[in-house]
Amino acid sequence: MLKHRGFPGRLPGTDFQFTIRRPNKKGATALTARERFADRRPADRKADVAFMMSLWFQFGDQPFERGNLDAGRLSWMFGREVIPAQDPFDLESYEALLQIDERRARAAFPEAFEEESA
Repeated sequence: MLKHRGFPGRLPGTDFQFTIRRPNKKGATALTARERFADRRPADRKADVAFMMSLWFQFGDQPFERGNLDAGRLSWMFGREVIPAQDPFDLESYEALLQIDERRARAAFPEAFEEESA
């Protein structure tokens, strides 16, 4: 499992996890597209923005390996802002390649990209 050096482990001051420390002995947790509802708590929305900002800062529009990125956090964006970058795509692989769909990510999380223009 690739460890993404320099990627934040969690949202500072919270328990919202962005990375995992070690691989699961039973294999990687499968990525599943989770529905984000409009009534999500502000803290959850803040974590989504911070995670997208971290993904964009680390990888930009280039494909990246799933590695030690948290499956739960990725699943909130999987299939929309974060998409498979290879075909076939293994939902249960730490080596699976993902990519940010920049158009959708900018539409969903404009504040994650604001510092670029500042």
